[in-house]
Order: sequence, then structure tokens, then C-alpha cells
Amino acid sequence: MIRYSSAIARLAVTIFFTGIVSAQTIQISNANKTIAITATDEATETADLAAVTIGFEIFGPDSDSTYADGGHISQAVLAALHQQGVANKSIESANQGLERYNDFNQKDTPAERARKQFVMRQSWTVTVPPQKAAEVIRAAVAAGANQSGAIVWRVADRKALQARAAAAALVKARAIAAQMADGLHVKLGDLLYASNQAPESPRLPRPLIFSAAVKAASPAPPLLAINPQTVREEATVYAVFAIE
Repeated sequence: MIRYSSAIARLAVTIFFTGIVSAQTIQISNANKTIAITATDEATETADLAAVTIGFEIFGPDSDSTYADGGHISQAVLAALHQQGVANKSIESANQGLERYNDFNQKDTPAERARKQFVMRQSWTVTVPPQKAAEVIRAAVAAGANQSGAIVWRVADRKALQARAAAAALVKARAIAAQMADGLHVKLGDLLYASNQAPESPRLPRPLIFSAAVKAASPAPPLLAINPQTVREEATVYAVFAIE
């Protein structure tokens, strides 16, 4: 353990670790002796929600026919989701669009290029219990959703999990501060100030791509083996403690 001279111990001591978040300014003076700590910790829980990406991509020779074909697939996918018992409130539109396609490669023949003048894409985020995820994916793919399957695992009460992570980080901050106070031969006092950094939203993984050949191979393919992941919430707290 590093030892500090008693002269330093009598001064205000502020210790900063990496990753400090925005916090109030602590004035250093003989009347304001403090130890400031930044600490990070996490809390975990098995996911009880699966946010599944359901989507499709189709090509056509002109905008009208491509849009019409996309509309049929769109309605078929929604009908398949409803047949699985998914309510409208659990189906959120993510994106949709029709545009001219120009991303050809050198191996495309003139006939292939003619069939792919326009592209239409649409996707949804469908939130279901983990045990329903595989059924939803299978039903959507059978209805034409050839770009589906990405899952973001969530917990219904995310705020509670975030609070647990913040509490764990604060406990760690106090333990570090107590260790530093021991090295300074002073007594750790009350918590004067604390703040936490807001966590980032999870990024959606890339969806699986199902070709028409796979879709047509079997009218009722087996369910994918999907198990819920552990959801982790991380919290970083900045805590200022008095020293006596």
C-alpha cells in the first residue's frame, strides 16, 4: 500500500480515475477535504424479451411492379405474425423504402440487370417472449421475410437492472475511497455527491438472410434453436466522499 505523508493527508485530496463523467466542481481547500472516485460495475439478468428483426428485400424491373410485390409480402408477413399471436403493439416499423438499384457486379448478365432495376426493403422489430422467437422467425420467413432473425435481448424492467448496476458501482467506489483513506491515515466520511453515466442503447445485430430456395425447400422447416442471452447493464458512477 502506498503511504502518504501526514502533511499531504491534511490537505484536500481529490483522486481521479479514467472515465470520469461530467460532475460538479469540487473546491479544494482545508475546509473541504474530499476523495473523488469514478468506478464502473455491472448487473446481469437472463433476458425475458426478444426484439426480433423481421424484414424482406425484393427486386423488380420497374417501380410499380416492385412496389406491388412488396406490398403483398408486407401484408403476408403481418398476417403471419398475427397468426402467431403477436399483437400490433409488439410490432414496430423499423424502415421501408423503394429505390432504383445500382449495386450491380460485373458477373450480372444484362437479363439479370433488367430484372433488378428497383429494390424494395421493409423491416419491423417484433418483441416477443424468448420462447416465441423461433416460431415468429419461421412464420415470417415462410411468408417472404427473407432478411430476418437478428435479435436484441432485453429485460422488461431495464430501469431496475440499471439501478442494480449503479448501486454496485457505488459500493465499489466507496471501497476504493476507503482504501485510499487508509493510505492517507484519515477516516472516510459521508458521501457528498454522486452521478452516473447514462448507458448506451444496444446496437441491432445484422439479420439472417434466407434465400427463396431455402424457403421453398420445406413448407414447415424445423424451428431454430434459440436460447435467451444474459443481459448486462453497466454503470459508471462519480462519487465524492468527505474525509475526516
